[in-house]
Amino acid sequence: MNSSENSAARRLPAEWEPQDGVLLTWPHDQSDWRPFLAEVEPVYVEIARAVCARERLLVCVRDAQHREHVQALLDAGGVASARVQLCIAGSNDSWARDHGPITVFDEGSPRLLDFRFNGWGGKYEAALDDRISATLAAAGSFGSTPLDAIDFVLEGGAIESDGAGVLLTTATCLLAPGRNPAFSRAQIEQRLGELFGLQRVLWLEHGFLEGDDTDSHIDTLARFCDPGTIAYVRCDDPHDAHHPALAAMEQELMALRDQRGAPYRLVPLPWPAAKRNVEGKRLPATYANFLLINGAVLVPSYRDAADQAALAQIAHCFPGRDIIAIDCLPLIRQYGSLHCITMQLPAGVLAPL
Repeated sequence: MNSSENSAARRLPAEWEPQDGVLLTWPHDQSDWRPFLAEVEPVYVEIARAVCARERLLVCVRDAQHREHVQALLDAGGVASARVQLCIAGSNDSWARDHGPITVFDEGSPRLLDFRFNGWGGKYEAALDDRISATLAAAGSFGSTPLDAIDFVLEGGAIESDGAGVLLTTATCLLAPGRNPAFSRAQIEQRLGELFGLQRVLWLEHGFLEGDDTDSHIDTLARFCDPGTIAYVRCDDPHDAHHPALAAMEQELMALRDQRGAPYRLVPLPWPAAKRNVEGKRLPATYANFLLINGAVLVPSYRDAADQAALAQIAHCFPGRDIIAIDCLPLIRQYGSLHCITMQLPAGVLAPL
């Protein structure tokens, strides 16, 4: 990538920067969540309550009846309703990280990029999810913030930004043939560089989680905590099937250098015990799937012995922020976790109240 060709005026913010709010797409009985709604909706309420204590919440609901149902749940859960906007938008599923808009800043002003979402390379039906960002914009949720339709398949969970021109991603996801088959690695890097104003793209070749449908989204494996720090998943069990790939990923991370040419400070996150569904399929439990909001970090927990160690490590990465555990064991039944169901909306994106 020729970084000199990318506009210094455009920037992809880091997640720790000030936010207007968070986007959720509420699960419903016409989606794969149907058998699990009684377990998973309380998780959404808990996330909503934590978010609305600090910022706003934009929620996609399926129809008017669903809106009444969600409003009743939020009211019963003590969620600050003055900070909640419910918007009707048809959805196939609830993974807002991947179908939600990605925010950039042009000359300091926010702009939303609406990438194509095709169900992680055509694995699942996604036509409704692909229209959610445009529906929200048409409803006025983003006020005067422009929304650009981008004819390129990209999910928010596939990219990590340090806010200063460096992007971290995985080759297995971005190079998957079901996404942008006409683009080579160099062309993908060039395109992302132009769209996000990047100076560098850091590619990881290793790392995966069993039960993950995304082709190894970076937000399940390694996360920027500041421009010089990366928290990452480490498997300490040599008998676990993940051990070779995650050990190779760790070596890759150790070889990376930041903008100053210095190695990154690497913070390993603990490895939870294997979680499985009723059929015995392993579920993708990962502590890397945390969400930053104003003044806090929401951290997935899994009713696991490693939960407290994970909270402590993440607290070490984000001094001065509240660390809030969210029980995400119900979420991973559908093969994603906390970060996967949320999309932060940086300051200036939402229409004024």
